[in-house]
Amino acid sequence: MARPREFDEQEVVARATALFRRRGYHATSVRELGEELDLKPSSLYRTFTDKHTLFLRALDHYRAHDSAEAKRRLEAPGSCREALRDWMIWMISGAPHDDAADGCFVVNTATELGTTDVTVQQRVEAAFDVTRDALDAVLRRGRTTGELPPDLDIDTAVESLFTMVLGLRVRERARHDPARLIAAIDFAIHSLGPAPEGPPDLSHPHDER
Repeated sequence: MARPREFDEQEVVARATALFRRRGYHATSVRELGEELDLKPSSLYRTFTDKHTLFLRALDHYRAHDSAEAKRRLEAPGSCREALRDWMIWMISGAPHDDAADGCFVVNTATELGTTDVTVQQRVEAAFDVTRDALDAVLRRGRTTGELPPDLDIDTAVESLFTMVLGLRVRERARHDPARLIAAIDFAIHSLGPAPEGPPDLSHPHDER
């Protein structure tokens, strides 16, 4: 009869996520994982197979949490501009008890492994697609409600904001002055254009999806 595990697997994955996020994949040894997670190598290998498999589990864990929080903030009722601003500031300030100086795990991974590990690259691109889709949705909402200009090029705006998001994540980890980052956020949102006067034009036949 197999002996029951004496640890919470999800808790172990969460702790591994914090370590990989802080140190990166290559700089984290199996010995360090064992010490951080308080697991013997035999238990670690029996549960997760190898370091790479545990890393993928950690990346998935981070993506799920990050995507859920982004969705909650971007779908908040009210102004789309306020939702965008709230989300971007959250990204550079971090959640409670979260060390923002460690940066975004997905962006960190993209720069370390994104072009050399196909499995990791697929997860990174999937995470990036989620961000683009979220930006697309909030911008379309703003255009429909009349908060954004009716002729706003949504696709270009998404790519511009997405590129800025990646830059914010890098500057966050470099510990740049948050006030300067917030000023850049406000400028980017202002650059979306003024709200049109009068009722919104709800017809966009050239831009149906």
